[in-house]
Formats: sequence, C-alpha cells, structure tokens
Amino acid sequence: MVTGASPRGRGAAGRGRTPGVGGGRYLLGMAARTKTSKDRPSYRCTECGWQTAKWLGRCPECQAWGTVEEYGAAPAVRTTAPGRVTTSALPIGQVDGRQATARSTGVPELDRVLGGGLVPGAVVLVAGEPGVGKSTLLLDVAAKSASDEHRTLYVTGEESASQVRLRADRIHAIDDHLYLAAETDLSAVLGHLDAVKPSLLILDSVQTVASPEIDGAPGGMAQVREVAGALIRASKERGMSTLLVGHVTKDGAIAGPRLLEHLVDVVLHFEGDRHARLRLVRGVKNRYGTTDEVGCFELHDEGITGLADPSGLFLTRRDEPVPGTCLTVTLEGRRPLVAEVQALTVDSQIPSPRRTTSGLETSRVSMMLAVLEQRGRISALGKRDIYSATVGGVKLSEPAADLAVALALASAASDTPLPKNLVAIGEVGLAGEVRRVTGVQRRLAEAHRLGFTHALVPGDPGKVPAGMKVLEVADIGDALRVLPRSRRREAPREPEDRR
Repeated sequence: MVTGASPRGRGAAGRGRTPGVGGGRYLLGMAARTKTSKDRPSYRCTECGWQTAKWLGRCPECQAWGTVEEYGAAPAVRTTAPGRVTTSALPIGQVDGRQATARSTGVPELDRVLGGGLVPGAVVLVAGEPGVGKSTLLLDVAAKSASDEHRTLYVTGEESASQVRLRADRIHAIDDHLYLAAETDLSAVLGHLDAVKPSLLILDSVQTVASPEIDGAPGGMAQVREVAGALIRASKERGMSTLLVGHVTKDGAIAGPRLLEHLVDVVLHFEGDRHARLRLVRGVKNRYGTTDEVGCFELHDEGITGLADPSGLFLTRRDEPVPGTCLTVTLEGRRPLVAEVQALTVDSQIPSPRRTTSGLETSRVSMMLAVLEQRGRISALGKRDIYSATVGGVKLSEPAADLAVALALASAASDTPLPKNLVAIGEVGLAGEVRRVTGVQRRLAEAHRLGFTHALVPGDPGKVPAGMKVLEVADIGDALRVLPRSRRREAPREPEDRR
C-alpha cells in the first residue's frame, strides 16, 4: 500500500494511469504541433515565382490559373543587417553615361530593334518557335562582332560543336575571334568566361544549361532562374553583352518562369512562318530603347539577311489589275509596310459555304462580310465560298486593314478589278462607317514612295505627299464607288486632290 500519496496522485491511479504519463503526452503533442507549424509547406507560382503559405487556384500576381504548386517548407523570415557598400552613391549628373553607349551588332535590322546596338553589360533574351532562325541570326551576329576584333563566345547546349561549325561554313561565319563551346553545365560556362574573356556571350539556349548546386532538371523554374541570375551577374561585373536564346510554349509564351523576362534587360520575339521567307524581330521589352520597332529579315539557304525595304515581299506586280485584290499599308511598330489582300468567291457546292482565311483574322473577315451584305447591299456573299489571304506570309491584325479587306471582297463578288495604283486605309465599323487610324501620313508617304498615286482614307489625312491624290470616305458606300461604273449603278467619285 502506497502511503503519503496526494489526492491528485490517487485520482490518477484510480483512473488506471501512471503518474507523469499525461504530462509526457502533453509535451509530445506540443513538440509535434511546433514541428508541423515549422515545416508547413509553401506554395509558389510556376509562372512568376510569387510565394504564399496556402494554395490558391489563381495567382494574384500574374493572374494565371492552376500555376500555384507546393514546393517545400515555408522559408524562415530573416532580417539583413546593414553592410559595407561596394560603391558610393553619386549625384546622377556625375555618373559616367559613356559606359552605356551602344555598340553596333553589325546587323542594321537588329540594331533598329535594340535601339542602336548592344549596350555593354546588357542581357538580351531572344525567344521564338523552333526552326524560325534564332540560331542562324545569332551566329551571324557573333561573326559580325568577331570581325570587329571583339572576342565573342558562342556556347551551344543543343548541338555539338561540329554541327554549329557546319552552319557557320554555310553562312560564312568563320573568324579567329569567334570561340565556340558545347556545354550544358553552368560552372563550365563560367569557366569559359574566365578563359576567353569575351565582350559578347551567346548562349543557345538558357533552358539547356543547369547548375549542379540546384535540384531539378534543366529547363525547370529553379534551374532557369539560377542560370539566368549567374549569367546576369557575370555580364554586369565584366561589362559583357549577353544574348540568351529562349524556348517558347505552344501558346507562344516564353518557357520557364515569368521572372526570367523581368531579370533581363531586353526581350525580343522572333516571329515568322516556316513556309515563308519573311522573319520579324519584335521588341517586347527594352530598357535602352523603344518597343515599337520591328526588324525584317529574309531567311534563305545561305543564312539570314536584313531587309531594309521588305514591302516588295508582300506585293504582286501585275500589268493589269485583277479582281479581288486590294492594297493597304500596315504599321509594324512604327514601320509602314505595303501589303496586298486577296479574295476569291465561288459558288458553293455544300449547304454551309466555306470561309477560309490565311494571314487575316477570321473574325474580322466575317465582320466585313456582314457589313458588305447589310450596309453595302451586296447580297451574293452569303451563299458563296469565300477565300481571303495575304501575300508573302504577312499577318494583318490591325483594324486599319478592314477597308482593304472589304474592297477586296466586294471586288471579288462583282468580278470587277479596283483601279490601278490604289491603296485603302481605314477601320470599318458595324454601322458601315470608316474610322480614322493612326499614322496615316506615314502610311501615305510609304505608298507614295513605292509609286502608288491614289488612296482611300477616312477623314482629313493632313499633309499629303506631292503628286498623290486621296479620296476621303465616310462610310463603306463611299468606298464602294471606286468600283467601275459598268458593274455598279452609282457613278464613281473622282478622288479629291489633297496636295
């Protein structure tokens, strides 16, 4: 018999428990809860890298759905104490701006998009679909840079050195100052930088290089962030320009974390149809220039060359006008390009007539068909197969091409050609009105330079090039009067001289 036991102890013994066991369980429970709160999983957006402590269906930072995934324990909150500065802060007027002077790449069309050339220490991301010509263009840039006695390092992670050498022989990109290496390890790439000490680095591509210090496969979010961060630090410290090739997804977006686009200084999109010769380099982000410039290139068997005057690729020169064709002037950035719209209408053999487009937006063409039928009183379009396309692989997406599309469709439906040397510029609304567009004077100047003498424009175009006549149209009915009188009841209106 146990003597001297406290009433609390006797109560515990009476309930069949050993004294002290309950307290041990309480301590174990506290330890478990502490560990659980410390190791609570964290979530991160795979697009932009935004982090949160709980799962969300939509990232509040980049507004992407289904991109928030669990990746590990929540990071501990730490504070950073003030440290010693590397360089003293100076008044902005005393900062030497000559160190950021752009140097030409040797390719004028690329310099146009970059804002004059490559700035020392700048990091440029070039993205595009496979086979569009990114590697060919950058190898040509590397050869042009090396020919100016600037050491250039071309690192390939997708091909062997011998394969790149074959392409270099084909496009005549051989120079003693151009160094070539095939590496997929980040530490090896940094070692080549120490050995070669280049003024220009080209990495093809950033998704193929990985760091052994970071978990994950090459091309993953963590790997791409580490590789890009290391190369950006090396570029800024050495004053070395860097060109990174990036992959794109099926939607056309740059593969990898969205943070990659924020880290680099310039983002370029390489566009083009692999079945056409035309290639466009469009600036999406540029810390050293504007983003409304477009570079035009022609891809051929011997490489890729810049096109200072690409309008010839989009035109078909004929002695006599053909029904169903109309010319317009589109703006690619700030660059006017003359393009040709073609349309063809035939009797349909099926209950639901076909509507086929190439280089044009299907929705815009459908709108023009509805406007012509309702406002232009052309009723034969609804029961016919209609085909519309552009020449040369150019894609017309701006509303300024609406008037040309409508006139091409009307010309094809009436089998009547439009007057020769005529361009049409304007946006067409659902009420049939022709609206003003931006850059009319630049468009007219480009059309006049190529020899066009007449133009259809909405409203007052302002200053008109000497020798060019314009017709101001208010609605689609005014525009349709340019069709010859033999096929229309209304007489055509003579263009007003806006000299």
